Amino acid sequence: MKKFIYLFILLIWALPNYTQAQEEVTTADIWQTYRFITKSVNGVNWTKDGQYYTSQNDRYIIKYNISTGNPVDTLYGKEGAPEDYVQFDGYSFSPQENKIMLSSGSEAIYRRSSKAFFYIYDITKKEITRLIEGEKQSYATFSPDGNQVAFVRDNNLYVTDLATMKTQTITTTGEKNKIIHGSTDWVYEEEFSFAQAFYWSSDSKKIGYYTFDESEVKEFMMQYWNGPTTPYPDNYQFKYPKAGEDNSKITISVYNLTDKKSIKMDIGTETDIYIPRINWTQDANLLSIRRMNRLQNQLEILHADVKTGKTQVILTEKEETYIDLDFTDDLTYLEDGKTFLHTSERNGFKHIYLYDMSGKLIRQITDGKWEVSQVYGIDEKAKMIYFTSTEDSPLQRQLYKIKFNGKGKEKLSTRKGTHAPNFSKDFKYYLDYYSAADTPPVVSLHEAKSGKQLKVLEDNQAFNERLKEYKINPKEFFTFTTSEGVELNGWMIKPLNFDKSKKYPVLMFVYGGPGSQTVTDSWDTYNYMWYQVLASKGYMVVSVDNRGTGARGAEFKKITYANLGKYEIQDQIATAKYLANLPTVDAERIGIWGWSYGGYMSSLGITVGADIFKAAIAVAPVSTWRFYDSIYTERYLKRPQDNAEGYDSNSPINHVEKLKGSYLLVHGTADDNVHFQNAIELQNALIKANKQFDSFYYPNRTHSISGGNTRFHLYTMMTNFLLKNL
Repeated sequence: MKKFIYLFILLIWALPNYTQAQEEVTTADIWQTYRFITKSVNGVNWTKDGQYYTSQNDRYIIKYNISTGNPVDTLYGKEGAPEDYVQFDGYSFSPQENKIMLSSGSEAIYRRSSKAFFYIYDITKKEITRLIEGEKQSYATFSPDGNQVAFVRDNNLYVTDLATMKTQTITTTGEKNKIIHGSTDWVYEEEFSFAQAFYWSSDSKKIGYYTFDESEVKEFMMQYWNGPTTPYPDNYQFKYPKAGEDNSKITISVYNLTDKKSIKMDIGTETDIYIPRINWTQDANLLSIRRMNRLQNQLEILHADVKTGKTQVILTEKEETYIDLDFTDDLTYLEDGKTFLHTSERNGFKHIYLYDMSGKLIRQITDGKWEVSQVYGIDEKAKMIYFTSTEDSPLQRQLYKIKFNGKGKEKLSTRKGTHAPNFSKDFKYYLDYYSAADTPPVVSLHEAKSGKQLKVLEDNQAFNERLKEYKINPKEFFTFTTSEGVELNGWMIKPLNFDKSKKYPVLMFVYGGPGSQTVTDSWDTYNYMWYQVLASKGYMVVSVDNRGTGARGAEFKKITYANLGKYEIQDQIATAKYLANLPTVDAERIGIWGWSYGGYMSSLGITVGADIFKAAIAVAPVSTWRFYDSIYTERYLKRPQDNAEGYDSNSPINHVEKLKGSYLLVHGTADDNVHFQNAIELQNALIKANKQFDSFYYPNRTHSISGGNTRFHLYTMMTNFLLKNL
């Protein structure tokens, strides 16, 4: 008995030592040794028969058997490949799956645009051929018959015949900062979320493409510094339409490869418009064009006869505020050639609708006070739609299926959190990319019909074991109601060794922009780990989604229309006051930080909310919406000519005299998105108001402020600032 008691005491004594043996997370762990990078299954391409998928694995393209998950073939790789093996960074298959297009030396241009050298690998012959000699190309794309590849170079559009390797020139007038064929301009790429601007017809005989005439768009200039041995910097100039300024003029054309002629589509006489999307219908002679007015509160779907260029408006949607195209971008023309599916917020929540080709509504397929997040697959044989939604919670994305007739809705996912599926081409299987706030990414194979899990491809077990070496406090979700009666969702991470009898400082993290979310039940690697650093130093970290954010319907999201910043900062101040009343919060030590729109919000916090926030960090903030681009800004604020009050009343520049606490302003000098100009003018206003503050600029860094040692430096600086000032 005595021996048992002795062993029991030893065991109890050992337990605290295990906890003490755990390490505290450091910024070096995150940004120097990268201890917290999770694994995934990347570069997946499903085969046509649905029995296999391929994945890029280092220097190889591996083919896997669906049923076993085991590799069955190396389609391209160092061993057994031709002597002229090309190191590649991306790949795609021809529709017939007998050729692979490899990209090599990919080079980013802006957020979504890039250029590379492209090669065609014949799987049967095991021969590799360079697509074209000379400079890099962009967006090389197989034709549906697999016999041709279209691409863009130097703002012009080309097609290469793979049988002869002869290249046909489609356009010749492309010129930097003037005319662009087949690619988007800066603002379309950033705000309409696409860079490739040409599309093959189903018969492989025609290409629909954009032309941007940006000759009247004003230029913005950035300087790049090239080191201590280079006396003069490089000047980089590019077209950037700021709010209220001239945009590019758009032309939509269709090139016929048979007669080598382009025909312009009739998109109307008004040139101050947007064409945010074009795509082919099932008819190779009928092109679908979406047209929006400049204020973006009217969307029209046009059908264009590509033989004549004549168009007809078949569907029109109007809003009092704005139409969020990225949010309602699911438009699919069905194989029957008679109908199409379209998503809309017309009833206050994003749902799926079925129309005939004349634009007549047949039926609303999904319905309810929840959002369809994204349509991931349409199985036309089974007449089934696969989509994720917020039906369970705005914080989650669960996978559902529903029939075209709106019946038989069934939830396929079973775990709380966030699901993003990737379906096989025959819709028999899907890969589920899943995570939750307390669960690192898991990739698993499922049967589509039932959702049954067949195999786990990646569970990040090694990462989970590594996490056990560290002291980690989880996110705890909560809701509270503001004095205005608005219920807001949030999460908090408590300090390590949390003691209910103590009061702790709080750092609030905010983004807060239209349709965004920071409060989701999903894994967040980098910032989550930095918050563990702060938790180890005694800070509580909190994030709350204010009014204007997404997943809660149009009314909640669009209340900020014409008044960006007003309701958002009211809700963040309300959050700080709510926290200040908690018994474990030090009301005199509440701070706020954010990046981009979040930097705009944190700058408002330390000025408009000067009586509640002690410190703030703003990384790459907008300081006045007059400096930001036309598409984004006018969507939510209208033009400055029409709504000057909406632009100026909530600009941090106009509230600098209220600053009381400590403020750190950080920006990259080569930020092509939120220009360094924002920081310069905000600093000038602070200096004029005789306000002391801290600032730091990162030379030649873009909006992401990254590369090399940059993030480690940034997060170390932010940590030190908080330790000193909060």
